[in-house]
Amino acid sequence: LFSKFIHSDKELYTEFYNLWVALMVVNAVIFLGGVVLNSLALYVFCFRTKTKTTSVIYTINLIVTDLLVGFSLPVRIIMFYSAGDCLNCPLVHIFGYFVNMYCSILFLTCICVDRYLAIVQAEASRKWRNPTCAKGICVFIWIFATVVTFSILTMAIQFAACCLSKILVLMVCEYFFPLIIIIFFTTRIMCALSKPSLMHQSRERRMRAVQLLITVLIIFMICFTPFHVRQVAISINPDMPHDVSLLVYHVTVTLSSLNSCMDPIVYCFVTNNFQSTMKNIFRKTEPEQISVDILGMNKNSKGS
Repeated sequence: LFSKFIHSDKELYTEFYNLWVALMVVNAVIFLGGVVLNSLALYVFCFRTKTKTTSVIYTINLIVTDLLVGFSLPVRIIMFYSAGDCLNCPLVHIFGYFVNMYCSILFLTCICVDRYLAIVQAEASRKWRNPTCAKGICVFIWIFATVVTFSILTMAIQFAACCLSKILVLMVCEYFFPLIIIIFFTTRIMCALSKPSLMHQSRERRMRAVQLLITVLIIFMICFTPFHVRQVAISINPDMPHDVSLLVYHVTVTLSSLNSCMDPIVYCFVTNNFQSTMKNIFRKTEPEQISVDILGMNKNSKGS
């Protein structure tokens, strides 16, 4: 099982050469776009953002995971040509890729939950929405994703097909639980917008929260859903034709990498002038520091 898993690139190259070339071109575009966009975003949030709110902390960690996913794509091509029959080389690549993919899923979930708390439960969640707590959650996510991914690969190596269903269930749970959370909070915040108690908040602030959650939901549907649907399909039908499974695997993995190019859309809703700052960078003018988290900061009386 694991041998087939790590040598799937070679099989695709041998059996479907034209598709292999097309996917390599797509991966190259994703690599260039993702690295450029996320590098600029990391610069903005680390050096041009004065106040490191909870949203900014989650976003910085999301940017790091997207950069790591992007840098893993050329490594995959290099290994195809140079690793040969080395078993440990693909193992390291697969481990790093899936750790970062699940970290992306979890950080997107954190951003959505934080948006809900900032809009609907602003007062009740004040003590939880602080930079120290956010940093602790980020550390936990990195450790959790690493441990779970390592457990999945270890089970795949040691127990192979006898535990295939359990392996797939574990992988799918890392996706479906966050998806349910995002759908739940997206629905709650959209319903809450009509309540008079939220009318004191600006329309722009409330609409940005909705736009952020819907954007994250779209990213989940396009990037992460196809791969995990394939995993469910294999667990239900282990006798799926190998050629079909191989094609679907590579297409869905490529789609999962696409999130590194789509996540910068999310960044536009995290701070109030992220877009203008990016434009100023390209115009080679000195941008103003981003000092307001339009969705996350609650003004106190002195600040007002």
